[in-house]
Amino acid sequence: MKSQEIRTKFLDFFKSKQHDIVPSAPMVLKNDPTLMFTNSGMAPFKEFFLGNATPKNNRISDSQKCLRVSGKHNDLEEVGYDTYHHTMFEMLGNWSFGDYFKKEAITWAWELLTEVYKIDKNILYVTIFEGDEKDGTKIDQEAYNFWKAIIPEDRILMGNKKDNFWEMGEQGPCGPCSEIHVDIRSEEEKAKVNGKSLVNEDHPQVVEIWNLVFMQYNRKADGSLEELPSKHIDTGMGFERLCMVLQDVQSNYDTDVFTPLIREIETITDVSYGTNEKIDVAIRVIADHVRAVSFAIADGQLPSNTGAGYVIRRILRRAIRYGFTFLNQKEAFIYKLVETLSHQMGDAFPEIKKQTTLIHNVIREEEQSFLRTLDQGLLLLDRVIETTEGKTISGKKAFELYDTFGFPSDLTELIAREKGFQVDIENFNAELKKQKDRSRAASASETGDWIVLIEDDIEEFIGYDTLRSNIKITRYRKVTTKKDGDQYQLVFNLTPFYPEGGGQVGDRGALEAPNGDVIYITDTKKENNVIIHFTKNLPKNLHETFKAVVNDEFRKLSASNHSATHLLHQALRAVLGDHVEQKGSLVNPKYLRFDFSHFSKVDSDQLKEIEEFVNARIRENLSLEEKRNIPMEQAIEEGAIALFGEKYGDCVRTIRFGKSMELCGGTHVQQTGDIWYFKVKSEGAVAAGIRRIEAITNIAVGDYFEDVERTYNNIKQQLKNPKDVVKSISSLQDENTILKKQIEQLLKDKAKNIKGDIKNQLKEINGVQFLATQIDLDSNGIKSLSFELGSEIDNLFLLFATAPSKEKAMLTCYISKDLAENRGYDAGKVVRELGKLIHGGGGGQNFFATAGGKNPGGITKVLEKAVEYI
Repeated sequence: MKSQEIRTKFLDFFKSKQHDIVPSAPMVLKNDPTLMFTNSGMAPFKEFFLGNATPKNNRISDSQKCLRVSGKHNDLEEVGYDTYHHTMFEMLGNWSFGDYFKKEAITWAWELLTEVYKIDKNILYVTIFEGDEKDGTKIDQEAYNFWKAIIPEDRILMGNKKDNFWEMGEQGPCGPCSEIHVDIRSEEEKAKVNGKSLVNEDHPQVVEIWNLVFMQYNRKADGSLEELPSKHIDTGMGFERLCMVLQDVQSNYDTDVFTPLIREIETITDVSYGTNEKIDVAIRVIADHVRAVSFAIADGQLPSNTGAGYVIRRILRRAIRYGFTFLNQKEAFIYKLVETLSHQMGDAFPEIKKQTTLIHNVIREEEQSFLRTLDQGLLLLDRVIETTEGKTISGKKAFELYDTFGFPSDLTELIAREKGFQVDIENFNAELKKQKDRSRAASASETGDWIVLIEDDIEEFIGYDTLRSNIKITRYRKVTTKKDGDQYQLVFNLTPFYPEGGGQVGDRGALEAPNGDVIYITDTKKENNVIIHFTKNLPKNLHETFKAVVNDEFRKLSASNHSATHLLHQALRAVLGDHVEQKGSLVNPKYLRFDFSHFSKVDSDQLKEIEEFVNARIRENLSLEEKRNIPMEQAIEEGAIALFGEKYGDCVRTIRFGKSMELCGGTHVQQTGDIWYFKVKSEGAVAAGIRRIEAITNIAVGDYFEDVERTYNNIKQQLKNPKDVVKSISSLQDENTILKKQIEQLLKDKAKNIKGDIKNQLKEINGVQFLATQIDLDSNGIKSLSFELGSEIDNLFLLFATAPSKEKAMLTCYISKDLAENRGYDAGKVVRELGKLIHGGGGGQNFFATAGGKNPGGITKVLEKAVEYI
């Protein structure tokens, strides 16, 4: 059975059980402060489990793309070494929100596996929760009773809290689970060892394929459990593992989910899978990682140096280094796999097909960049080896290469071994642990339970229509972090505060108490569909009615910049073409940032045209046309642009200014004239095929024009207030050019005079014409002089020192090429070693090299020691 059919059969089965089949949510999470990536099938439905929203249908099923790079069995550095764990994977799932419970979940799972997929009942085992004394929970007898009606009791195994109790986090909904395991070993192996002894023992052919979670408890901040008012079902089945079972192979990588990629890697690299363990690991790593990186980019997450972007870069760089080390790939090649992946997965996940060109370009540029880093790292490693006393490279040095230059530790070890050295890996791991501990300490937080003041299911957002309102606090909790100290998170019955989302920062403002006390709102965010207001203090009387007041200036400037991004998007498509798509944005009161797809630099004429287009729309003073809660299909039919990587509901909000129309939940000006003026500050590349424009509007433009005028007046003053400033500067430039030419001629004449003196000072030592001396020339003059002398005199060895200032020294070494080749002299080595005496360093080729330093006082010692190299 092909993987596409396996996926379809799963969804069709649950459709027949009255489930809504929903598309996969984006793998990259943009509005969940607790997660970077969707790491389980249930993650997109957290708001339903927490009771913060109500689904249209209480039964849902999907195939969710997930990413895991940490946690149980999911250390990134281990992926590829076994055959059944992955970074990116599909999770087939079915959910019930307060509808059916254990009986249906268990019987339907068994029906699908044994009757639809025809899996042999005799190779299946199930586990149930055995209870936990500390939590005060007992054996899940209910699940046991349902299972024993359909499977022999000797195939029902007990599982502990670690394996059979699922939790969303340290707090929140949780419950016992029942896992279904499959034993696909040969009959001979089964006869030797009973399968039940291998369940949950990390055996590659005895694996869990489906986890049925029975959400019936809530974990409180103090660790205790309380019953949930509504019971939920959350199941997750590993798609790749299911394919392994149904396609009768022994590894996920032998299924048709991975074989097309593996065949393409074999073709590109000219190696064979299945002949060498190290090569096999490298191929598995690359096949796995290209999927994770491609889907992340398709969902809007580009590789970068921070946050989720850093995780994606780390995954891709791991794949690159495995190709570099074990497949001997010294040039970019992983990007060539994107076409195969798109062809294979594009029907199930259209976004991968739509974004193929972008993914291809981003991965290629990332590969080329990291390969350059590896080349630099190899040079640095050579230097480390050169300066290492003994045969052990310090772990601290190896960590510095890893931390500062991104050079992988396993590659350092490999190259060190080839050169007869070893790395103090224990010390390296100690340095790595210190860094992780620092990072963990910096991000550590303590979150208290929600303290409910008023039972209120729906928190209404009224911030589109008003910036102030009387409100009641419905619940609050205390959060403590190292960075921010103690803070309080408040939820209101209704709120005018806009929460961070869609690229726009959250509102700030205040709560005004009846007695005149003011509590400042420092930020507003949305978590699991709840708008949360951050404060440093709690009001004295939490049960009073407060006036919530949004900072009018903050909101107005944010709205101005947000509306400008819509006009900018329209301008880019009008000037550059319809291929332009928004790839990200940041909107705050000070400026706006807009990332978009485009294949080349936007030139100055195009930028001017874009700026003029936006300002023309501002001058037209177009009115805001807003539609709320209209069906998604209607919005698209009316011409609204949906942004890729965003998760939209069945009903959406549209924002129109003239011919610009987008799906958007942000705040906007009432008419474009409120933006006042739009000014581009910069344009540049973010990644291959992605450009970024930063711009300002409103008050910031006024400040910008004042700065420009101030600078202009200062320049005018410096030029003695000429009538025509541009003409005056042009005259200065012409005069400067003439003076430069005169100086160059004077330096050449000076060098000619020096050349004669140099020739007279040469000494023959061991058949070498040698001189080490200090001269007064610039670097270009010294280089020209060196090569002129070299063309006239054989067997020449020159070391020139110069001190351009009291805090700067320079060394230049020239050696005739014949000497460098025949006697092994190395100008690079000379300046590297002597450069230490001037508190600097340098390098170059074996016949010509330079060094710089900040200690001219060391020149005398340099000149004395130079002769030792003859």
